[in-house]
Amino acid sequence: MPRIINNFQRKEVRKVLRRNPTPQEIILWSKLRNNQTGYKWKRQVSIGPYIADFYCWKKLLVIEVDGSQHSNNKEYDKEREKYFDTLEIKTLRFWNNEINTNIEGVMTKILKYLGRTLNPSPLL
Repeated sequence: MPRIINNFQRKEVRKVLRRNPTPQEIILWSKLRNNQTGYKWKRQVSIGPYIADFYCWKKLLVIEVDGSQHSNNKEYDKEREKYFDTLEIKTLRFWNNEINTNIEGVMTKILKYLGRTLNPSPLL
């Protein structure tokens, strides 16, 4: 059976994407990394013919950060989600603007899916 997750043929593409993240990917990664959600995440993971921005294998969850280019690629995104669905992988999508203006709301949605809650920030 061929390797579906992190296929070696896509390794160089994944490396380039990890070295050149968008500002929004950097923001979200700062919230996901180091088990801050209680789960381990990987960046730029190939799953079959696609590369997911973030992937949590324990929860079978992909998080996609969408910029304006995705408004022109709706069919591609639909095919991609359908493929992930066949592997029982759920996809959560967030627009760049959402991450820029409401990262706490984004994290609340992610944590809700993971069955966790956002720890309240200490009052200043």
